[in-house]
Amino acid sequence: MKNKNYYAILMAGGVGSRFWPVSTQDFPKQFHDMLGTGDTLIQKTFHRLAQLIPEENIFILTNESYNDLVFEQLPNVTKRQVVLEPAMRNTAPCILYAALKIQKENEDAVMIVAPSDHWIEDEEAFSNNVKTAFDYCESNDALMTLGITPTFPNTGYGYIEYDKSATTEIKQVNQFREKPNYETAKSFISQGNFLWNAGIFMWSAKSVISAFKNNQPKLYQLFESGYSVYNTEFEDDFIRDNYEKAENISVDYALMEKSDNVYVIPATFDWNDLGTWGSLYDKLDKDDNDNAVVNAKTLLEDAHGNMIRSKANKIVVVDGLKDYIIVDKDEVLLIFPKAKEQDIKKVLQNVKATFGEEYG
Repeated sequence: MKNKNYYAILMAGGVGSRFWPVSTQDFPKQFHDMLGTGDTLIQKTFHRLAQLIPEENIFILTNESYNDLVFEQLPNVTKRQVVLEPAMRNTAPCILYAALKIQKENEDAVMIVAPSDHWIEDEEAFSNNVKTAFDYCESNDALMTLGITPTFPNTGYGYIEYDKSATTEIKQVNQFREKPNYETAKSFISQGNFLWNAGIFMWSAKSVISAFKNNQPKLYQLFESGYSVYNTEFEDDFIRDNYEKAENISVDYALMEKSDNVYVIPATFDWNDLGTWGSLYDKLDKDDNDNAVVNAKTLLEDAHGNMIRSKANKIVVVDGLKDYIIVDKDEVLLIFPKAKEQDIKKVLQNVKATFGEEYG
């Protein structure tokens, strides 16, 4: 029997514009089978969480416009489990809103906040890490996160610095550090007590709501004022009238960087945030020339290190390309150097400005 006090908040509201042209405003990456496994990213994340948490206690936080996509891809979830944001306001407001709903339903709840678009290989190790965190959070006033042991000086992630003297699995956090430059990232790794911030959090409903009350009183008051109507037929009206008043602020900045009861567990599983075509390429199987292919049937000559994706069974012929992203999606074909993948967001803006919003 799974523990009825275990809950999850599955974050599924992002757009994932660096995965354009597959990921678009109308159909973002978490609803796509990015890895070619037969499951979309949100389906994989839901099933991973359900190994530890009762399915009915997994809440999906997403934008109003993705409501139908959620029910299409997770047909067993109920309306109660889908928490809709009427406006984009970053992670702190929606997490507070969901935590208050969960607390009203079960004041003994402990929960994990997990992004819907991460790749995690060893799901049993993931569940074990989360269970360790839940056990601690049930009996301590703690804000917990999972940190990833760095494998190279990545400048695309924030870092978590923990207490070097800690000998236990759960370590006190000294501070969160913003995305560093390359030299700073190298110095972080050399010190040995820095982890990548994966954006995975665990806490009790009591602890996280208390942290909001202490650190973000205005935000707390806004959402707490609707407590009496949460989980009733009047909730939608309250949220529609008030959600847009919330500050646009991340939970990292709102809580984690301001609190002194923050702890981290160094994760024992392999992780990738699947934020770019390059990160997807890193996780896929390659042919003898290091080409990674999703869905396509390929004929490749003098082609090395390419990321190739098309609709199922489309024949793609490539000759003489090295280290390129080649993505075919409906009316858009992207052929772009992997080394410039961070510019795809900019390219998307140019495409929309030139050809129309419907291409993004």
